[in-house]
Amino acid sequence: MFLNRFFRHLSILLVLGLVLIFASFSNAQTSTPTPTPDNSQQVSDLQKKINDLQSKISDLQSQERTLSSQIAVMNNQIKLTEYQIASTEEQITNLTLDIDTATKKISGLENSLNELVLVLMNRVVATYEIGTIQPLQILLTSTDASDFLSRLNYLRRAQAHDKKLIYETQQAKIDYTNQKEIYEDKKKEIEKLKAQLVAYTNQLDQEKQAKQRLLSETQGSEANYQRFLAQAKAEYEAIVGIIAGKGTESEVRKVNQGDVIATIIPTASCNSTGPHLHFTVSRDGSAQDPFGFLKSIEYTDNSGGDTFNPSGSWDWPIDSPIKFNQGFGDTWYVRTYHFYPTHNGIDISGPSLTVRAVKSGTMFRGSYAGYKGCTLPYVRVDHNDDGLDTFYLHVYSN
Repeated sequence: MFLNRFFRHLSILLVLGLVLIFASFSNAQTSTPTPTPDNSQQVSDLQKKINDLQSKISDLQSQERTLSSQIAVMNNQIKLTEYQIASTEEQITNLTLDIDTATKKISGLENSLNELVLVLMNRVVATYEIGTIQPLQILLTSTDASDFLSRLNYLRRAQAHDKKLIYETQQAKIDYTNQKEIYEDKKKEIEKLKAQLVAYTNQLDQEKQAKQRLLSETQGSEANYQRFLAQAKAEYEAIVGIIAGKGTESEVRKVNQGDVIATIIPTASCNSTGPHLHFTVSRDGSAQDPFGFLKSIEYTDNSGGDTFNPSGSWDWPIDSPIKFNQGFGDTWYVRTYHFYPTHNGIDISGPSLTVRAVKSGTMFRGSYAGYKGCTLPYVRVDHNDDGLDTFYLHVYSN
């Protein structure tokens, strides 16, 4: 009777163990695996070079602005981006090797797990069959009491072996799950690095173009560079002054949305090297992002990658397709040349020089004393609601 209960309890425990193992395939709680650390000496060396260059660029930017110092900043920025590209490529290589290792481990664990489950199933079946033997049959087949006890001891060892088998199967499942998590984490990380690599590559192209553009515009002359610098700073100061109400203005008329209010100056003008419209939106004297007011439009990007995300309802002040020359805020031009801290409007041009009011209001003709006493002409439209004004610079008013 005792042996009968013993065998049956053993078989039931093993069956339950197998059920729990299969249930754990979807519900097992495992600790988050720690990805393989990146011990690449190359990545470490590149990061040190990146840190050194960033410090050097910061020092150069704090010095007096000269053409040579600006070129030095650009050269170091180009080198910095090249190091960032090399570091990213090295990290991608390391991650690719990690993914390959994880894939091989997963394959091996799958095979081991399948083999363990098969062995365990066979053990459960065998144990269950043994459990159906009557105690009298075991006793009759034993030669003596010692033989009977020996067989009983064997059954106990078999029970211990089966428990170990259950544990090993559970552990194999945990290892398998951990390796799968590592694999998925590495895949996500490598995709992120690939996107970063594309961004760095584009940035490098822009930095090289910026250097060539500066050399072209200044013709390598320090005098030309200082004039270029003074002009850019003067335009920024003028725009800030105009928004603050420091320009000389006179009321012209009431205008409706879409009315022609100005014409873009077709040549270089005060604080400007070429024809374009500087468009600013102001609320209570504070510059706002124009893209929050303007609707989507066809455009060509000449800005070096500035954000272009119109999400409003206003029509644009010029005809499409527009040429987008500089965005709002922390622009490529601001980051590259550091001539002024931010860009408080957008610079655009198009197939026509005609400028229209983006919203109805009261039109004012204005001017501001610019670089070396030149006069910067502009138009302001007071929209008579929510403190909104729009400014149109480098134009002749109509």
